[in-house]
Amino acid sequence: MTGLADRLEDKPVEVEQEVTSLELFFDLVFVFAITQVTGFISADPTWTRLVEGMAILAALWWAWESYVWLGNTAASDEGAVRVVLLSTMGALLIASLAVPKAFSDDALIFGLAYFAVRAAHLAAYIIVSREDPQLRGVVLRLATTILPAAALLVLAGIVDHGAARTACWIAALTIDYGGLVVRGVEGWRVEAAHFAERHGLIVIIALGESIVAVGVGAGGLDLDAGLIVAALLGMAVAGAMWWAYFDFVAIVAERRLRGAPPDERVRIARDSFTYLHLPMVAGIILFAVGIKTTLAHIGQHLDAVPAVALCGGAALYLLALSAFKRRNIGSWNHPRLVAASALVALAPIATAIPALLALGLVAAVSVALVAYEFVAYAEARDRIRHGHASP
Repeated sequence: MTGLADRLEDKPVEVEQEVTSLELFFDLVFVFAITQVTGFISADPTWTRLVEGMAILAALWWAWESYVWLGNTAASDEGAVRVVLLSTMGALLIASLAVPKAFSDDALIFGLAYFAVRAAHLAAYIIVSREDPQLRGVVLRLATTILPAAALLVLAGIVDHGAARTACWIAALTIDYGGLVVRGVEGWRVEAAHFAERHGLIVIIALGESIVAVGVGAGGLDLDAGLIVAALLGMAVAGAMWWAYFDFVAIVAERRLRGAPPDERVRIARDSFTYLHLPMVAGIILFAVGIKTTLAHIGQHLDAVPAVALCGGAALYLLALSAFKRRNIGSWNHPRLVAASALVALAPIATAIPALLALGLVAAVSVALVAYEFVAYAEARDRIRHGHASP
């Protein structure tokens, strides 16, 4: 918690672009998409479903991210941007409805809806950049990866052979995620406060899915002592996840983004937020899958996939947070790496002990990490959160 982090602690908070109500409305469809992915995996928790679910999440995440960048650039929810966002919500809703059968009967529907989402994003950017030749060039450059990747998911819905469909998905995600690195981000502009807030809100949304998973998992079950304890343990893990991100990490990250020169700011936005927030959200969703299964089998042993989801999801979240710190201020968060390692080691054990005990151990590791950081980083945390030094 020293070095660059200390220099960022006392940067004054500037008034910048705010998240609009339309952007929040747009995010509600993504909430449903997350719920669909959780349900898709938990309905049949096999390794194949797990991989497919993560692939669907990766595709939907990239689509959502594209609209975060659009909103950040447009800085408005008026005119054409409003029409595009409201129209896109319909296409994104259809894609979300197709999630449960995105690799089978509804593959073509998912692909076509997804293509519409991505094409609308490009159309909106062309409108926004009509008086900005540099931005127009950036958008056209990015279109060379967006459109082929989206078209491959349409093709995935057309082909019948499973191997060919899988190949299309792999190629689509590789082009999308690799395209931003290969094509670069030169020419983009980022408003720091708005960009950081959008990503903080999506973490909240994902954490909300873990709470929903507790409610869904407990539905139809007798509210006995075991179920109550399991629900509270699930809430403890979700609370620890919230604390690990919002207590001071999000504050430092936003100040680092704000304080960076324009070109470096865009690269940080790409790496720390567009890329590294995906494993955070994926980790939360995996934990939601695990808690949902745990509540239904409190006294039984978890199968391999739910055990990996329960323990590995929390571990992935902490690992991503540590990488987030590494990208922002140049050092790893070693306590979080230790906690993530403990959670990974717990996964095989979780298949041999009652599910409630496994959840209790995950909660113990998560809460212990938060308690340790609260004590060990007390002074730095206080400076970051309350900024005693003058601006």
